[in-house]
Amino acid sequence: MKLSARNMLDCTVKSVTTGAVNAEVTLTLSDGQELVSVVTLASAEALDLQPGKAVKAILKASNVMLAVE
Repeated sequence: MKLSARNMLDCTVKSVTTGAVNAEVTLTLSDGQELVSVVTLASAEALDLQPGKAVKAILKASNVMLAVE
């Protein structure tokens, strides 16, 4: 698989919460940090996303927002 996105993270699916149209997928990175992705329900089903499954999180964004206190 070749992609233009350079930020790929190996993750494990922690949980999948489905709604009428979308699914919220919580992922765990190797260091224990969590990442949440929202995908269409059809995509979650097509990818057979379920807890314990290994996936790659691919991030591509034109903007990154930062905040400090």
